[in-house]
Amino acid sequence: MLGRLAIVPDLSGALWLPEERTLVVADLHLEKGSAYAARGVMLPPYDSTATLTALATVVRRHQPARLIALGDSFHDRKAEARLAHATLASLRELQRGRDWLWITGNHDPAISHAMGGNSAETVMLSGVTLRHEPDSAATGPEIAGHLHPTAKVRLRGRALRRRCFALSPRRCVMPAMGAYAGGLNLRDIAFRPLFRDGLSAHLLGDGRLFRIDPRLLLPD
Repeated sequence: MLGRLAIVPDLSGALWLPEERTLVVADLHLEKGSAYAARGVMLPPYDSTATLTALATVVRRHQPARLIALGDSFHDRKAEARLAHATLASLRELQRGRDWLWITGNHDPAISHAMGGNSAETVMLSGVTLRHEPDSAATGPEIAGHLHPTAKVRLRGRALRRRCFALSPRRCVMPAMGAYAGGLNLRDIAFRPLFRDGLSAHLLGDGRLFRIDPRLLLPD
């Protein structure tokens, strides 16, 4: 529970809110590959397809009535124009028959109606605020993205670094779902003001989530 809201972290990196029939995802960063290519950094141009394919899998599993994307869904302000027709068709299919809300982020402060659904800066569900960037001054519980948390641990003699959920009694910072999104180590100073009341790291492992004792977290 987060406040009065039941939350279920999913191995995909999405967050399932069963009582709300709502699926929450963060930091899709669609068209990051094409943004890098425009600057001469040639990455395989399949990140948007891979991200939406992963999203489609978790949507099929939970069949949400509503989906909320917590900002930085598009890597930059021109990403919408670079979406391939097939990618846009995949997005339309995911939106079919359900409410869809884009929360705006620092990479995508405005999202056009052409992308379907609605957009807002924040939304509140059962007393919990959903926003893009976590707010250390928030007085109530929140769910956010933006920081792309990752956990590094030592397992069987080798270091392992994976995306993770960062949880406390008042806050959930979600892992990025974008194929090229990258991540920030939970030991980074950026997380300290957000988790003064405790931290629980839930690492996306092979086949299941692993709850990691914060004392076992390693710096990069």
